[in-house]
Amino acid sequence: MIIVTGGAGFIGSNLVRALNRAGHGDILVVDDLRDAHKILNLADCRIADYIDMHEFSNRIAAGQDFAPKIEAIFHQGACTDTTEWNGLLMMRTNYDFSRHLLRYATGRRVPLVYASSAAVYGAGRDFRVSEDCERPINVYAFSKLMFDRHVRQMTASFRSPVIGLRYFNVYGPGEAHKGRMASVIHHFREQLRTGDEIRLFAGSDGYGDGEQVRDFIHVDDIVAVNLWAWQQAAKSGIFNLGTGQARSFNEVAGAVLKWHGRGRIVYIPFPEHLKGSYQSYTQADLSGLRAAGYGAPFIPIEDGVPRYLDALT
Repeated sequence: MIIVTGGAGFIGSNLVRALNRAGHGDILVVDDLRDAHKILNLADCRIADYIDMHEFSNRIAAGQDFAPKIEAIFHQGACTDTTEWNGLLMMRTNYDFSRHLLRYATGRRVPLVYASSAAVYGAGRDFRVSEDCERPINVYAFSKLMFDRHVRQMTASFRSPVIGLRYFNVYGPGEAHKGRMASVIHHFREQLRTGDEIRLFAGSDGYGDGEQVRDFIHVDDIVAVNLWAWQQAAKSGIFNLGTGQARSFNEVAGAVLKWHGRGRIVYIPFPEHLKGSYQSYTQADLSGLRAAGYGAPFIPIEDGVPRYLDALT
């Protein structure tokens, strides 16, 4: 059996689908379906069972087993709302649950691949996997960093590989349920469905209008590295997972406009509530991932945006 937490969500469901293509159908999906729109992500997937995240958490805390043999656990489940400031909710969901799962996996010698986040770097400009670069600017980032730190402290005691992947800006099919937390590409498409304008933030943090830059990565690349991490599973580690190439919002919007064949960009004032808690620049340092042996190229936005939008038609 393979366990995928957050398996009905954006990245989790894409991972389940890829596991199916690789011949795996004995999959336990763990999720919280209070937002039941996510079940649409699993409509074409083969899974063995589903369990609510809270029941799953209670059962692993009690040491209960789910199958005679668990091949791997992919931990994608989290509260990912970077504007959420309920620290109790965030830490229970992203930190406490992850610690229980870590203890469960390593105690049974099960490889664990988990989702961390580039949010741990905050507003800095150095994106190396190093404590010197980690400066969270919201509680979501803090919850992710705290678990990374816990993993670092416990690594010497692990009886199986534990691999953390710090996701940069992920986009692709299956994210519609995320609402405001969906990628900008999703929002650009929605804006063009109801009008003729793509709205970008005006200049901020020394960047010109729409010239803030992020490392945008297609979900297919995220899935590929997760599967590689499990299959190579030689040793534990935390790795950045982006393309290694920052691209401006203007460039991304341009790719969406090109696919649609119409529309224009307009710039709106930078929101007051985001000042001081917004990453105007991200770019993954991939040296650790490459040194660990992952050599495949990443999908550039010129190819990734059309792939995404084609999948939605």
